[in-house]
Amino acid sequence: MASFSLILIRLSLVAVLLTASFCQLKAIGIREAVDDAVGEQREFDYFNFALQWPGTQCKNTRHCCPSNGCCRGSNAPTEFTIHGLWPDYNDGTWPSCCKKSKFDEKEISTLLDALEQYWPSYRCGSTSTCYSGEGLFWAHEWEKHGTCSFPVVRDEYSYFSTTLNLYFKYNVTRVLNEAGYLPSNTEKYPLGGIVSAIQNAFHATPKLDCSKDAVNELHLCFYKDFKPRDCIIERSPENDNYFSSSSCPKYVSLPVYMSSGVDDATAAIPWILENEPL
Repeated sequence: MASFSLILIRLSLVAVLLTASFCQLKAIGIREAVDDAVGEQREFDYFNFALQWPGTQCKNTRHCCPSNGCCRGSNAPTEFTIHGLWPDYNDGTWPSCCKKSKFDEKEISTLLDALEQYWPSYRCGSTSTCYSGEGLFWAHEWEKHGTCSFPVVRDEYSYFSTTLNLYFKYNVTRVLNEAGYLPSNTEKYPLGGIVSAIQNAFHATPKLDCSKDAVNELHLCFYKDFKPRDCIIERSPENDNYFSSSSCPKYVSLPVYMSSGVDDATAAIPWILENEPL
């Protein structure tokens, strides 16, 4: 009889332990589901294609290094280069760091030459990323913005190849040059004329950002099928016709930067993304 009672006690203990384990696993599952729900961000509304003007980006360069596009001597960029392809919301906000997909340079090995030329970094040193600590400029763009491009863009290679294709198809530098807006350290051009040239070429309104009177960035916007659409802009009391997210005056410049190449200095120049969504 005593042994039977002992068996019942042991069975009861096993049942208690199983129940506790089940409850713990269930709690873990609930926490993971909550974490996933909190981390999930709604699907974006449109693409914001950000281009940088090298003459403005490079004007504060004091020291050089091989990774800085400003320091390539005669091979330094002389036309708009890519900053990034950013999924944005119509309300002026944006998703970021959406899918835990670390940047892998091997995934884009066949694109590296084009990326070096048309998507350079204008800094020395590494940049912050979502999942890889400090890394390349491209790692920052993929992990922060590219991972939010789903379901239109599904992987790292597609993100970079799609962005390069947009860059080649919508050649802003060529459009402006053909309209008479050429790089110059002396000329200033009407902002409205630059905007009109882009509108006439792509049938959509761009957004410009300026550093004082120098064009710093130009943004083209696209629907999810990559057809051009107007960028979301505000109207300025100083400029009734055109306005962007920073104070571009009525007349702007496209400055020229003369690169002398990489020097022996090891100090890194500051890298400030004046208009990138943070």
